[in-house]
Amino acid sequence: MHKGVVRYRRGYAANEEMMEQAFERSHHANGTEYVDNRDLCNGGKRDGRDSKGSRDSAYHRENTYNKDDMKDDMYEKDDTYQSNGVIQIDGSGRFPWILRSEHYSGSGGTVGLGILSIILLLAGCLSRGLYYSADLYPVILIEAGSILIMFLLFLVGIRLEKEQEQEQEQGRKQVPLSPVHWLGNNERMVWRMIRIPGILRVLWPLGMMTCFGVHAWAGSVSKQGSMDEMLRWSLLGMFTLLTAILAARTNGARWLACGWQMAGGLLVLSGIFAVCGILPLPFGVMRTADPEISSAGARLGGLLQYPNAYGAIVGMYALERLTAAARVIARPVPAGRLIAAVLPLMPAQAALLLSESRGAWLATGCAAVAAFALQRRGARLPLLLAMAAPLACAAWLYRQLAAAQLAPAPVPGLLALAGAWAAALLGTLLLCRLWHSGAAKAPRAAALTAIVLAGAAAALMAVASTADRLAAGVGTGVSRLQMWRDALQLWTEAAWLGQGGDTWRNMFRAIQSSPYVGGEVHNGLLDLALDTGMIGIVLVAGWFLLTLRSIFYFAPQLFPSVLVFGLHGVMDFDWSFTLFWMLFIWLGAWAVALKTETEGVQRSGVTVKYTPIRSKSGSKLRSKSRSLFLRYLSTQSHPSAVPMRSFFHIFQRVTARLIRVSTVMIILFWIGGTVWLTSRYAVAEVQYRQAMSEPDGTPAQKVHLMAALQSNPNRADIVISFARTLPVREAETLLLNSLSHSPMHPHIYIELGRLAAQFGEGQQAGEYFEQAIALNRYDGIGQSTALYWMEQATRREWKAGFTDRARQTAAAGVQMYERYQLLTEEVEAGNVRNDRRFVLEEHAPGYGENLRRLDSGSSPPFTPELNKRRP
Repeated sequence: MHKGVVRYRRGYAANEEMMEQAFERSHHANGTEYVDNRDLCNGGKRDGRDSKGSRDSAYHRENTYNKDDMKDDMYEKDDTYQSNGVIQIDGSGRFPWILRSEHYSGSGGTVGLGILSIILLLAGCLSRGLYYSADLYPVILIEAGSILIMFLLFLVGIRLEKEQEQEQEQGRKQVPLSPVHWLGNNERMVWRMIRIPGILRVLWPLGMMTCFGVHAWAGSVSKQGSMDEMLRWSLLGMFTLLTAILAARTNGARWLACGWQMAGGLLVLSGIFAVCGILPLPFGVMRTADPEISSAGARLGGLLQYPNAYGAIVGMYALERLTAAARVIARPVPAGRLIAAVLPLMPAQAALLLSESRGAWLATGCAAVAAFALQRRGARLPLLLAMAAPLACAAWLYRQLAAAQLAPAPVPGLLALAGAWAAALLGTLLLCRLWHSGAAKAPRAAALTAIVLAGAAAALMAVASTADRLAAGVGTGVSRLQMWRDALQLWTEAAWLGQGGDTWRNMFRAIQSSPYVGGEVHNGLLDLALDTGMIGIVLVAGWFLLTLRSIFYFAPQLFPSVLVFGLHGVMDFDWSFTLFWMLFIWLGAWAVALKTETEGVQRSGVTVKYTPIRSKSGSKLRSKSRSLFLRYLSTQSHPSAVPMRSFFHIFQRVTARLIRVSTVMIILFWIGGTVWLTSRYAVAEVQYRQAMSEPDGTPAQKVHLMAALQSNPNRADIVISFARTLPVREAETLLLNSLSHSPMHPHIYIELGRLAAQFGEGQQAGEYFEQAIALNRYDGIGQSTALYWMEQATRREWKAGFTDRARQTAAAGVQMYERYQLLTEEVEAGNVRNDRRFVLEEHAPGYGENLRRLDSGSSPPFTPELNKRRP
């Protein structure tokens, strides 16, 4: 057996895992027995002697530390550190297995995890923030496939290598391992992976995934919406797993910092370069003639293609860089390092201003005030020094580009960008030099004056946009208030459990109080409440508060960024972008990594000398060590080494084994099921796009639509498109079956009404159209279409000799037209925003008058010129 020594420090739960690994993995050489160093720590008594005597006989602590002093030292010193711990090697001249395993885990495994995590984060940036479900599928397949490969390599390759090393060391013959032996080894390895600090954060996204899965199974307003949300949260669960493992590894904090810088730099620079004409970015700039939406006529949406969400993300990035630059400015540093620290600030703040998102400005401003308040008194002025010059220059650049409607000529745009960037760097450098100069009052007074002037100039230039938009009107704000009132009313119908994924998107047309455009409710909390009820709200709130607490204590420099995530999430639909949750998870993992790194620094500041104890005076100590060792063996590993003489022990062994095996099976089922379901949906998406590229009615289009329907029968658009290629009765059967998946989809009822009208079943067609109008009453085109087919059904019934049925169908059509006409008059007289352009369609009055004549029976039943007018 190897030598195994465990150093314990009270308050660090991670050492429990180290103790378990030492007891299970290590064995003594040269007859040395196990020693539990917890018995040697100060604060206890051994054999009538205090801990001082035991400490002198076993080890000597050369250095101690004070928490407050350490915080100051860490603030003043550089981020790099060196370990001062001294650990003796064993008699064979080799380091203990724990140290070698930590060294191994900090090399190849960390690099692989870091690269994979950064690739996934950048993929989220490049895929429109993973807002659309079609963009999710490739990322999920890459992530899940990579996890499965790494999982198998870890459980098979690394474990096999360790078994072979142990066999070689013990001089035994190498024999193939049996499947039972493999299963036991693998489930113990997975059990140790699960006990990584911070790994339980995976339960939060998995809880949300389970909620949507239950809705998809039990029934919801949209099965496809629930399935897509389930896959979205499955992706977030796997991403949380990857970042948690990365945060627990050596140099994990550096990888997380690198990924954050790459993602933020990509989003900021791509948007700025797109405005200046360097980088072609389709839909990167939103243009509008509505002054209530944009005072400049254009807003920067960047890679996300939505200015509000883009402004929130660059605000998060700008605040993190601001706090980092303030820590550098707080002490005299070389000019190169100072410039590197403040380099991203000006473009990030300019991108925030160019988004023209008042919500993002407000959330970022509140978070900046919070960051200023949380700083120590001596660190507040460096924060202002870091913000002043970049903000003033960013405001000037914003006014220049806004005057050109975000489409300047390439050369002047580049010159303006370069000039503002250089001025921001030079201004910050001068302010810092003034602040750190040796004079008594003049430099500091000059620095404070410059900060005040820069802040005032930036405020005057930046607020001009908001003033212009407020002067144009507040219609967008009123529309949001109406949305929120309607959403609250809809939420009361299923307050605790919600109604499944995409509830608002599928039901807002049926309950909206005015014809506003709003596929999103523009409030993250309300959206979650509609989908998952109070259960989802509690899950997300608990996750957010836990992460916020961890960041507040262990990474306060990240606190403002997480605050922007929470504040702007309740103002807009940022949380519908998967990228926002990925960044939130990234910041939480970064805080855990910084905590682990800090604890490593604290432990490395203590020099501990470990020596094996062979004297007779340590017999009682060795006896207690053996008892601890046997207790761990009985519950964790090597159960055959200890005889179990009681039913309780046997039950304990079986229960522990079942828990570990069940955990392994659940993980494999989760990841494997995600891959299978995502691959089917990805195939359906590809087949449907190919079908839409084919001419209508061709056999090739029908083949692609059939393949898409077989892969994903839940999508209403695929069902409707395929139904149009089938005979009438087959199409009707297919659409009726589709209602079980999408009971609130108005277009399905429109299609069913059309098919019934073609068969001359006017009464049935009227029922379908009434249901479609109830689900989307502010749809003028849909109402006009219903009137057209009601007229056609009446003509077919009249031609077939069913005069009474024809008059009944015509009367139902007349009622539809009168309600349609009355609703348009209410909208025009109500003086409300008509974002959906709900008006009486051009041909609707003709359909209505013809239905009246058919109802009265006083006119000829056929009017050929109206037959050709189909909406």
